[in-house]
Amino acid sequence: MADGQQDRGHTGRWTRRLYGALGILMLVLGIIGILLPVMPTTIFLILAAACFGRASPRWEAYLLQHPQFGPPIVAWREQGAISARGKAFAVLGIAIGLAVFWYTVDPVWWLGALVSIGMAGCAIWLLARPTPRTS
Repeated sequence: MADGQQDRGHTGRWTRRLYGALGILMLVLGIIGILLPVMPTTIFLILAAACFGRASPRWEAYLLQHPQFGPPIVAWREQGAISARGKAFAVLGIAIGLAVFWYTVDPVWWLGALVSIGMAGCAIWLLARPTPRTS
């Protein structure tokens, strides 16, 4: 076997392992998000499914077919859509986070304005995403 072929196979194996490890990390963060109201869940599960898609088709299929977590992941993949409930929770979390920031940090005006603009931009982007179409 040529050296280039050995390197590609070796790299492929390590790449799959890296994606698998990242998938597990994202899955753990998603599970933590289920338990902690201030931590998101769906985005970490979307990232976990993307990582598992490159590392383990079995784990990817498990997430996509999960009765609770599968529909938001599939809606994002197929339509770039976020449910109205998901948007509401995300924007509420952003608003609470911004309020806590202003209450606890007492930043200089330009830093506070920059953080506020960034968080408002995220909220606007979330609200601009379509809601899932039912088929």
